[in-house]
Amino acid sequence: MTDTTPIADRPAALPAQSPPVEPAVTAAAGTEPGHGGGAPRRLSWWRGEGGEGTRRNLGLTGVLVALVLIGVATRPDLYGDSAWVWGNVLTILKLASVVGVVTVGMTFVIIGGGIDLSVGAIVALAGVWCTTLATQGYGAGGMIFTALAVGLCVGLVNGLLVAYGRLVPFIATLAMMVAARGLAAQISGKQTQVSANTTINGIASTDLFGIPLLVYLLVAVVAVGWVLLNRTTFGRRTVAVGGNPEATRLAGIDVRRHTVLLYALSGLCCGIAAIMLTAQATSAQAEMASLYELDAIAAAIIGGTLLSGGRGTIVGSLLGVVIFSTITNLFAINGLSTEAQNMVKGGIIVAAVLVQQFQFGSLTRFLGRNRPTTNPSPRRSS
Repeated sequence: MTDTTPIADRPAALPAQSPPVEPAVTAAAGTEPGHGGGAPRRLSWWRGEGGEGTRRNLGLTGVLVALVLIGVATRPDLYGDSAWVWGNVLTILKLASVVGVVTVGMTFVIIGGGIDLSVGAIVALAGVWCTTLATQGYGAGGMIFTALAVGLCVGLVNGLLVAYGRLVPFIATLAMMVAARGLAAQISGKQTQVSANTTINGIASTDLFGIPLLVYLLVAVVAVGWVLLNRTTFGRRTVAVGGNPEATRLAGIDVRRHTVLLYALSGLCCGIAAIMLTAQATSAQAEMASLYELDAIAAAIIGGTLLSGGRGTIVGSLLGVVIFSTITNLFAINGLSTEAQNMVKGGIIVAAVLVQQFQFGSLTRFLGRNRPTTNPSPRRSS
């Protein structure tokens, strides 16, 4: 049948609806030079914002290689022994294990727009509390539970003070740092508490397939942290809260509750680190884990985490921790003084950040300018 309705009286045809577009893809898409004004730009593992994390991690890897080369140049007698080199690598990883676990929690807090200056004190408090005679009477399970519970509870207190008490994170965690150290000293009587539990002490001395158990624990925590940040709603909300908390609140996300969870996660990581550090020293005291907060913050920042929040990577933070451990090891085998170590370490930190910020960005722009462009053949209209 033919439609006899006059053309003027017919309703206007509705335009065809386009398929929904993922917001992240829309934000990352652009126009590819030489491929037409409306052609979407391919996401690259190296070029553009999508490759920023890769470039930064490559820069950190380059710093590690440079440190190894410095070690080879300064101590060729040691690096000429393959058995010593493998043992030294394991030593560096064991040195990085405890701080690395703390740094994972710190990375989440900083990405969420906060800061935690109490992580070292939380490690000390959890370590002292789990090594009291009363706690050790419950065996290894009781010690582990106590350390995790103490770390989690202190982290919750930090989160409540920041989120619901509306205290500045710097002030809230600074107060907790002082209070936790004082409580640890009160519990221990300013004495070193020896761990008599062979299971706990064996965590630091046990090797699996030639690799220390402490390294496996670090890898496990890093893997869980990576999945949590990159593959879960919790991770996406963490980035959103740190990037724009007001917009996140308007989107229906409880920013205050999420902030509490972030500090609780940091405290839980401190509880794990307390068990690891207690196993290494076979004891605990109120002054343990001194300046861990500064090491964790610096490692996270070097790894690409913004102090203002909204961006960061777990892998980058891990590389930052390994760089610190490698620097400490390099200074130790060369017999440098502590003062020289601190000065050189500060210089290397600045150099590492500058290399990531400028050198690789300039290299990317150079490659972009000199990349050959080819005009695709026009499509034939059907």
